[in-house]
Amino acid sequence: LQRGEKLDPKNVDHPLTGGWVGFRDCHVKPDLVLIYRIFDGQLQLARIGSHSDLF
Repeated sequence: LQRGEKLDPKNVDHPLTGGWVGFRDCHVKPDLVLIYRIFDGQLQLARIGSHSDLF
């Protein structure tokens, strides 16, 4: 992510909606989700946890 490279499709990287507009999430492991965004060229990590913990 830091280098701007695309993630493998297995990571299910996608944009978020609602209160998380501007952020993306990707699956680090099957039930470990990372919420992040690229802002002003900087990677910002917002939250990490299981899907049920985050949503």
